[in-house]
Amino acid sequence: MDVSLRSFRPGRRALHLLLTTTTGLCVLVLAGGCSPAAGPAPARSTQAAARAGVPAVASELQDDYQEVIDDVLPSVVQIEAARSLGSGIVYDDRGHIVTNAHVVGSARRFEVVVATREQPLTATLVSSFPEQDLAVIKLDTIPPGLKAARFGDSSEVAVGQIVLAMGSPLGLSSSVTQGIVSAVGRTVTESGDGGGTGATLGNMVQTSAPINPGNSGGALVNLNSEVIGIPTLAASEPGPEGSIAPGIGFAIPASMVRTVADQIIEYGEVRDSGRAALGITGRTVLDSSYRPSGVAVVSVTRGGPADEAGLRAGDIITKVDNAEITTITSLAEALASRRPGETVSVTVQRDGAERTVRVTLGEM
Repeated sequence: MDVSLRSFRPGRRALHLLLTTTTGLCVLVLAGGCSPAAGPAPARSTQAAARAGVPAVASELQDDYQEVIDDVLPSVVQIEAARSLGSGIVYDDRGHIVTNAHVVGSARRFEVVVATREQPLTATLVSSFPEQDLAVIKLDTIPPGLKAARFGDSSEVAVGQIVLAMGSPLGLSSSVTQGIVSAVGRTVTESGDGGGTGATLGNMVQTSAPINPGNSGGALVNLNSEVIGIPTLAASEPGPEGSIAPGIGFAIPASMVRTVADQIIEYGEVRDSGRAALGITGRTVLDSSYRPSGVAVVSVTRGGPADEAGLRAGDIITKVDNAEITTITSLAEALASRRPGETVSVTVQRDGAERTVRVTLGEM
């Protein structure tokens, strides 16, 4: 079954139904914004659970959940940007908060609800990197007790790991859902409508933890209280009215979050994206049956990877290594899992003949 991917940036107005509109998703939220929850309940002791008839193993797992929630939830914030709501993670003790680029949109000023106080704080955009759907904002005033989250090692994320998703789904701040890591290394492409950036994202973590409107920018957390990713996308049925596919969500891995956030904080921009590029502009071309059949090279960056490999305007790219290229999106997906400096085989059609060249990839 075909699915599409949707990034979430819910509207602020109070409604009673989840609606898909031309301006994005409008969801049930508290009028005037959501106040933070009073905080997670204290962990129940194993002994007390035993008296209540809860099996010991289940009680220990419950205690693990509650310990993780106590550790991490204070580092997850709610962000209001213009007419939208999303989530974010406290990145350091200087007031930097990392979130999705589609959460901040074109705004530069924000209201942020943190766990240590009821009233929203103001924040300012540091920089946004839509190509990886990440952004960093900074609190104007750092409140007492602000707690930065700990980020885990992406190389240790494994299928079957239990994870918790924390954020503000449907505008309900300090919410937690549970699932497992369903897959790693996924390449997905955001829709360009409904608030998405249209970015193609590689090495994504797939999870069964429910990802709902407002979870974007929040935290996907393991049982070591480490953030392993930022929930960003959920799958949905094809078409503008497609319903959300339960249990299929995607998170940007912690390694990419740190790569982008560290550069934004240090330089105010991303100087080393870690994203591979051919150094061309292109467009999807159709065959005689009006089906996508490749990517036509419109222009080549002078001195770039494609130029040095001998590609030129008018070539039609049909393969990268063994991956069939039919659209500009499939080309982006083929490159998303690559790194700058890697060498790939690129097959093109030129003047009715097929040829293959080796290209050492550059950086986006």
